[in-house]
Amino acid sequence: MSDFCKFKCYIWELPVRWCHWVNVMSIVILAVTGFLIGTPFSFGSSTSDFTMGWIRFTHFTAAYLFTISVASRFLWSFVGNSYSGWREFFPLSTARGREKTVKMLRYYMFIDKEVPETVGHNPLATSAYVMLFALYSLMILTGFAIYAEHAPGSPLHRMLGFMYPLFSTQGMRLAHHFSMWMIFGFIINHIYSAWLMDIKEHGSEISSMFSGYKFTVRKEK
Repeated sequence: MSDFCKFKCYIWELPVRWCHWVNVMSIVILAVTGFLIGTPFSFGSSTSDFTMGWIRFTHFTAAYLFTISVASRFLWSFVGNSYSGWREFFPLSTARGREKTVKMLRYYMFIDKEVPETVGHNPLATSAYVMLFALYSLMILTGFAIYAEHAPGSPLHRMLGFMYPLFSTQGMRLAHHFSMWMIFGFIINHIYSAWLMDIKEHGSEISSMFSGYKFTVRKEK
């Protein structure tokens, strides 16, 4: 890949980058406060102590922010540029996508030594992102369904009524907690993969999520 001349390309538009970093911040806050909610504590025994109340408030605020961010990213996939479009998340639906997927698989399986350059999303990564957004959806639905149980008959409770025949309360909590650990696993792989591609492609993979720009070969523009 070093034999090609590199060109600066604007890949990740501002809404995509905003959603990415809002998700990062929200997930960190949700994970920390979620653990504390699971193991409640108090700084004192007075009636004015509201430690867990503030923790729950922070958790719910981050949950609303996270939900808005995920919904915004979904909507942007229909109005943004081609690199962030919904078609990118289904690479096997086109001949070119299948070809790029096979090349990336060959690299990951150590059959090929040269990493195939991709301007936008790695075709294998997009398949993982589909699963990630499915986990996001499960987290959001189970979280708000648990939250709505404190007010049976409320608009939120009625809107999520389809969740209660599918899960018991404990089942929703278990799915919510398990999804968090699955997301943690994705994050570890995501950071490693982004770092690896940044080193191998020399295309500013990591910095592109701050600036929006990547360096790529002209034939991929």
